[in-house]
Amino acid sequence: MTESVEAFAARARAWLAKNMPQVDPVRPPLGDRGDDASWQRARELQKRLYVGGFAGICFPREYGGLGLDVAYQKAFDAETVGYEMPLILNVPTFTICCAALLDSGTEAQKRQHISAALRGEEVLVQLLSEPSGGSDLAGLITRADRDGDAWVINGAKTWSTSAFAADYGLLLARTDWTVPKHEGLTMFLAPINDPGVTLRRIRQVDGSTEFCEEFLDGLRLGEEAVVGEVNKGWEVASRLLHHERRAVGHGSEFASGRGRERTEDALVDFFALAEATGQAGDPGTQDRVGRVFARRMVRDRLVDHVSTAMRNGALPPAAGSIIRLFHSDVTCLEVDTAMEITGASGVVDDDHDLLKVGERYLSRQTVALGGGSNEMARNVIGERVLGFPREYAADRGIPFNQVRHNERARG
Repeated sequence: MTESVEAFAARARAWLAKNMPQVDPVRPPLGDRGDDASWQRARELQKRLYVGGFAGICFPREYGGLGLDVAYQKAFDAETVGYEMPLILNVPTFTICCAALLDSGTEAQKRQHISAALRGEEVLVQLLSEPSGGSDLAGLITRADRDGDAWVINGAKTWSTSAFAADYGLLLARTDWTVPKHEGLTMFLAPINDPGVTLRRIRQVDGSTEFCEEFLDGLRLGEEAVVGEVNKGWEVASRLLHHERRAVGHGSEFASGRGRERTEDALVDFFALAEATGQAGDPGTQDRVGRVFARRMVRDRLVDHVSTAMRNGALPPAAGSIIRLFHSDVTCLEVDTAMEITGASGVVDDDHDLLKVGERYLSRQTVALGGGSNEMARNVIGERVLGFPREYAADRGIPFNQVRHNERARG
C-alpha cells in the first residue's frame, strides 16, 4: 500500500531533524549561485536526501525518484522549513533539464542523467541563448554537422545560468539550414568539460558571476547525445521552455525544498526596512508594503490554481507563462518598493543591509527575462492560451539559409 501523505510527512519530519542542518532564520545560508563552495555544498546535501529516500519525490522510481504525487512533495517542502536544503539544484537541473529529459530523453539518458542528478553527482544546465539571437531562440546559428557517426558542433552560447558548476548542458544547434528555422534544429546533451568547450564567466553590473558564455569549437558528440529526434529539436526545446516557465513561476512539482534559491532572491523584510529608515509609522509606506503583501498572496494562489489546472488538463501547457509573468511583476514590485523606501541609503549608506537593496535593484530586470522575456510571455498567453491570432513573422515558412541575416550566419 502507498504510504499516506500524513505518514510520509511525519517520517520526513523525523528524518530531517536527525540528518539535515538547521538554519538561523535571521541569517539563512542562501546559496550564492556564483560561488563554487555553494555548489559543492548543494551536491553534498542532495546526496543526503538521496540516501535518506527523499530525493526526486515526483520523479519515476526507475530513474531514482519515488514516483509519488505532487501532494507528497508539497508535504515534504512544508517540513523542510528551517532546514538547509540544496535549493540551487532546483533550477535549472531538476525543474527544467531533468523534467525535459523525462519528456524527451532516451531510456538510457533518463536512467543515467536523472538518476545521477538525484544522487547529487551531476548538475545539468541549458545551453540555448546565443550572442546574436536575442529572444528569437529558433533563429540560432550554432551549427552541428555530420562527420561519419558523430556530430561536430561550432558556435557560441551565452547567459547560461551556472554553467561553470555543471557537468552537462542541453544544447540546441542547427542541423539543417535548408528548411524553415523551427524545423532544422536538434537538441544534444553536451559535456561541459569537453576540450571543445571554452567557458567564460560573465561579470554583471551587480558583481555577480553566475552567468556564463561558451564557445564551441569542434565539439564532437555521438548519436547517443541526441535528445529526441534529429531535426525535431524544437519539440524538445518547447517542452523545456514549458518546464522553465513553470519553474520560474514556482509551479514545478520537481522542485525540492521551500525557500529562495539565491541570496538576491531572499524576501525583503519590509517591516525591518521601514524601521531602519524611520518610516514605520508613515501611511504612504504602510500602503506600499501592504500592496506588496497582497500581491504576494495573489501570486501564491495563482501558482496553485494554474499548476493544478495544467496537471489535470484544464489549461494547456502554455499556461505556465501566466505564473511566469505574474511572478516577474510581483518581484519587480517588491524590488521597486524596497528601493522607494530605502531611497539614497540604498546607494551610499554604511548599513550593509540597506546597500543590498540597491545592489538587488541593479539586477531587477533579470526576472523579466528568465524563461523568455515578459513580452514573449504575453505573446504566448495571447496566442496559445487565449487563442488570439499569431503576430506576423517575416521569416515564417522560409528556408533558414534564405532568410536575410549577416553572412556569418549563412549555412
